[in-house]
Amino acid sequence: MQYSLKRYRRFLIPLISLLVVTEGASILCKADFTSLSIGIIDGIKFIGTMFPPDWASFGDMILPAFQSILIAFLGTVFGTFLSIVFAVFASTNLTFKWLRNITRFLIGFERSLPEIIQLLLLIAAFGLGPMAGIIALSLGCVGMLGKLLADTIEELDPIMLEAMQSVGANKIQMVVFGVLPQIIPNLISFALFRFEINIRLSVILGAVGAGGIGYQLDYSFGMLQYHKALTALIVIIIMIFGVEKLSQMLRDRVKMEGALK
Repeated sequence: MQYSLKRYRRFLIPLISLLVVTEGASILCKADFTSLSIGIIDGIKFIGTMFPPDWASFGDMILPAFQSILIAFLGTVFGTFLSIVFAVFASTNLTFKWLRNITRFLIGFERSLPEIIQLLLLIAAFGLGPMAGIIALSLGCVGMLGKLLADTIEELDPIMLEAMQSVGANKIQMVVFGVLPQIIPNLISFALFRFEINIRLSVILGAVGAGGIGYQLDYSFGMLQYHKALTALIVIIIMIFGVEKLSQMLRDRVKMEGALK
């Protein structure tokens, strides 16, 4: 028995520590299985009150859903172009160290601010509506894509960049003719993945004040129109699954073309 304890001690001690920490966190957060079971039962009852969906309002949800897709699309497009600029400035092999450090700090600072907080600040500047949502999603792209693209650029073959520099190419020419052609497959893949994220975020931001299908969902819940809210949820699910399926097909095609090259 003593031998068994020594053998499994390195697994038992972390497991016991994890259980103790989890129990302590549950006590501090007042989370217990009783509250969980009651919440699940109440949630099921509430979902039951939402059926059947208000199919008559289905047509009214199409335009807001399309608006949410456009908000996510514009946020992704503008954010991707901004991310390229930030990625170049954040790359060691293309810029000065002090500029890279400043740009990396700005990218990290953006990631530390949730999109909802950014939206609330932008609403104070631009007011309610899609404009604030588009800008918030664009900034969110910079935080994610800027870092990913910067890391991709830093992993490029330095011999290629040195060869271009040796024949007199300046920084802009190195980026346009040397860097961008090599990172385009990654850029497209990252941008499509971010578009999927922005689709879901557009619904959340819409409920806060950016408009779109998220606003319709929040309005329906606020007016106690639960059947209409369920219809909005169905439209959101269809929208998200459809966009993710399309994005996955495009990413697979990009990967296939990259493999053929």
